[in-house]
Amino acid sequence: MDDLTSIFEMTVPVWEAMLRGTLIYLGVVILIRIVGQRETGSLSIPDLILIVLISEAVSNGFAADDDSLTTGAVLVLTIVGWSVVLDALAYRFPWFRKVMKPSKRPLIQDGELNMRLMRRELLTRAEIEAQLRLQGIESVADVERAFLEPSGQISAFSRR
Repeated sequence: MDDLTSIFEMTVPVWEAMLRGTLIYLGVVILIRIVGQRETGSLSIPDLILIVLISEAVSNGFAADDDSLTTGAVLVLTIVGWSVVLDALAYRFPWFRKVMKPSKRPLIQDGELNMRLMRRELLTRAEIEAQLRLQGIESVADVERAFLEPSGQISAFSRR
């Protein structure tokens, strides 16, 4: 019976587990926003972070050598709580939404590639052309406007 109760014992204080979860979540959100968005596919950045951090929270990674279920639960609740709070703040405050939710960015204008954006996102011409072909557009020159979307996908409008 002593083994059963030991899995619920915390070896670190609740505040420390919450602080670890908070600092790691916010740090990863900031890092992902700085690094860019090109490989996120259809998941939003916070969704991806949430999945990764929850998987880590149920292991002993955040709370150094603490294997209790309670610590994992506190970490998961902290991470999910921050996810909900940040989404609510982004919904409520437009300035915060601009910080947390990336907007579309112009990739092609009148058949001309935005080289600055390509360098920042490490996109090659071949990668862009491949995405355009998937949309039935044969050449960059055929594009009136194209955007790098928050999902990392490219949306393009051909010339008429």
